[in-house]
Amino acid sequence: MGCVPDYLPGALSRRPRVGSRPRRRLAGGASSRVPPSVTPSSLQILPMYASRLQETLPRTRESIVEAAIRGGRDPAEVTLLAVSKGHPIEAARAAVAAGLTDLGENRVSELEWKSEEMKGEPVRWHMVGQLQSRKAPRLVGVSHLIHSVDRESVARRLGRAAEDAGVSVSALIQVNTSGEEAKGGVAWEGAAEEVMRLSETPGLEVQGLMTMAPYVAEEPVLRMTFRRLRELLHEVRAAGGAVGPQLSMGMSNDLGVAVEEGSTMVRVGTALFGPRPERDT
Repeated sequence: MGCVPDYLPGALSRRPRVGSRPRRRLAGGASSRVPPSVTPSSLQILPMYASRLQETLPRTRESIVEAAIRGGRDPAEVTLLAVSKGHPIEAARAAVAAGLTDLGENRVSELEWKSEEMKGEPVRWHMVGQLQSRKAPRLVGVSHLIHSVDRESVARRLGRAAEDAGVSVSALIQVNTSGEEAKGGVAWEGAAEEVMRLSETPGLEVQGLMTMAPYVAEEPVLRMTFRRLRELLHEVRAAGGAVGPQLSMGMSNDLGVAVEEGSTMVRVGTALFGPRPERDT
């Protein structure tokens, strides 16, 4: 087994293999694998995350405030989305106890399970990971906002499932503003037309756009990536596109630049919770 972050007990990384996970029936009949149990007990894990957040949350909020001021913006315009993906459910519970209400996951099954376990708590769940079209319908009625709609097949499956349920689903269209081949999202070339087209999908309420910057330290590259998304949003809305004002951009390593460039939602995981526990393979 690999090294475990020094703030986590070694036992946290001991998880059964994926094939050994039991299945759980979720609301609406969907089936999901139950994430493995985590040891030591929750009584030990929860205070560990709570203690860490006492240090990291004020620091992260301060970074957002400072960046907003540098950009001539109101810090209240920026939502802090705590990305608890890969961490045990105690991390999510500690975040809620610390006053955070927006939590993000990158796997449908983990989002389903955690939202079911924390039903009744003041949480808005966000799907931030790449989405397979066949799994998209499972998010209807579960996810407050889906950040990663990037192609017609996903948009149509979501919209159809929403209409079947008699609701609408809120989503962001992901755009690949950096041009990296490894990144998901609508291609930058012709992005305005594609965003306009996807936003017309019945059952889908497009609240804005999302992008991911390259994992680099060069500020001009980061700034260009975020500025492109902001300018694209302005272009689409000026043309009458049915797209809301939200800009989901910026993560632990680049949130300052993102906020300066107009982000209304930053997706922060490592800076709040620390590295994800390693799993046996």
